[in-house]
Amino acid sequence: MTLPVEQPRDPWSPRPIDLPRAVPVHGPLDELDAAKIFAAPDDPADWPAWREALARWRAEAIERVGYDGSSYAQPEFTWARRCFSVALAWLWDETLYDHAAGRFTPDRFLDEGVERFGGYDGIVLWHAYPVIGIDERNQFDFYRDVPEIRELVAALHARGVRVFVDYNPWDVGTRREGTDDAAATGEIVRLLDADGVFLDTMKEALPGLRSAVDAARPGVCFEGESTLPLTSIHNHHLSWAQWFADSRVPGVLRARWFEQRHMLHHTRRWNRDHSEELRSAWLNGVGMLVWENVFGSWVGWNERDRAMLRAMTALQRRFADLLTTGEWTPLAAHGGGSPPMVVASRWSDGETTLWAVANTGGEPFAGNLTGAGVEVTVPAGGIAAIVEGEQVMAAPASESAGFRARVPERVAAPVALVADAPAGFVEAPVPPARITSVFRRRETGIYDEAPYVEEWKPLPPRLHDFVEVTRKPVAAARFAIGAREVTNGDLGREGAPDAPATGIDLAGARAYAASVGARLPTEDEWQLAAEHDLLERAEPLVWNWTESEHTDGRTRFAILKGGSAWQAEGSDWYVDGGPRDPRYSLKLLLPGGGLGRSARIGFRLAVDLDS
Repeated sequence: MTLPVEQPRDPWSPRPIDLPRAVPVHGPLDELDAAKIFAAPDDPADWPAWREALARWRAEAIERVGYDGSSYAQPEFTWARRCFSVALAWLWDETLYDHAAGRFTPDRFLDEGVERFGGYDGIVLWHAYPVIGIDERNQFDFYRDVPEIRELVAALHARGVRVFVDYNPWDVGTRREGTDDAAATGEIVRLLDADGVFLDTMKEALPGLRSAVDAARPGVCFEGESTLPLTSIHNHHLSWAQWFADSRVPGVLRARWFEQRHMLHHTRRWNRDHSEELRSAWLNGVGMLVWENVFGSWVGWNERDRAMLRAMTALQRRFADLLTTGEWTPLAAHGGGSPPMVVASRWSDGETTLWAVANTGGEPFAGNLTGAGVEVTVPAGGIAAIVEGEQVMAAPASESAGFRARVPERVAAPVALVADAPAGFVEAPVPPARITSVFRRRETGIYDEAPYVEEWKPLPPRLHDFVEVTRKPVAAARFAIGAREVTNGDLGREGAPDAPATGIDLAGARAYAASVGARLPTEDEWQLAAEHDLLERAEPLVWNWTESEHTDGRTRFAILKGGSAWQAEGSDWYVDGGPRDPRYSLKLLLPGGGLGRSARIGFRLAVDLDS
């Protein structure tokens, strides 16, 4: 018997699970319970029957799951229905944290958000991944140990921005708390005065998390990462519409149709074109996740999409109550054709009527909307709004859809020129013309590229694969490197005198090196010396800092070499640990506030030899 060969998945196309679900006009509808988006018919003549089927599904589903939406009316949770624009921010993003001054800069971050995106209603403070696993510290430590984080949250609250912390259920291999994850998450929520919990990798919260968080602080909303089950919509007030493919005529978001007060945030993290997500969000009355810095990879929004979001959220905030409690009629009008390129949804409360219009075509539209009896002008690929028969918005105008890359620049290395190699140093061969290193690609990328641009959803094993990178070395000159790492004895510290000196961040390692007339080796120098068996590795084995700091103006990172005796087990999301081949390079995002000090990272010295 010959078994079928599994074909590799096309990473640029939606998976079957991501595709919009066709709505049967006749017959059972319970299979729609797990849909992401209800596909819309191409022919407007089929829309009335389609809407009737959607109404029937909702009524049946409410009865089927015994839905009680009373929590959405509780005052402490109503903020979620107005949370249209959310930023996902690396806690040490250089617009949020000044690495030179060692302080948070929330006003700078929020002011830029107002200018570029029309402002944020919420922010997810992403804190641990992809750094977690470098040592025993757990996800809660990476919040607790941040200096002035409570002041940061207070400053964000003072600007009217809700704050989410993220919970990583896969963090099972680091230091254990004296309690379970639910209680620990509740304590972090209480400590930071957080408004929401983002459930990383989870559709819904594990049992016990809701009650633990409620006990810590009332009014905290949960937001899952993907398709929220109907049975959890009653106590998960927000969710991500992540990797939701749509039909040719934009369809209806299942969770929003089931509970109109439920907020979703569209996101395709690796996309440089967000126009389809924006049109879907506009037609469904929901929000967007702004995620430009994807774990250190720059995937910035273009000017066109930012203009659409600014225009959209301004109207959504103005009509938030109408969008969540008014009578919603999806695909109530169109601009002609089959399938029509221009479509519109309507919300009305008896006093005010809002038409949300979207143009999915490549040409601007100016004409009458069949079904609405109004004239509208909509840019190609854009959106428009009509309130009480008058057009009040059209976007974008002529903004560019081009992508502006951010290229990480290497921070200039100091020079430590000496005539001869000092005692304890060994001269290494001059770096060759090309050197090959090995990285685990992960979502951080390697040096200067976003690894999965425009891909639908990268999945293991490719998501965590190893890649070889051959490039020109940073420098090609004579140098000598410390045969052994700097030790506790060298620094006059307590502990085993011959053990590596750890708990020192990159700046501290540089400062010590400068104080003795040396510098840190580059990653290329470290690798070359190790490949020629010139380096001694003290026990316990620890990673070594190298002179390899980069910044693209949003993220700082450095390359570690050598591996470590410590290895977090239980998840592929952890930093790699264990002993590593000299060629292996670990790209580590640099946190601030002293969190770069690790018990599993040490360093050694190097000098430049006068040629």
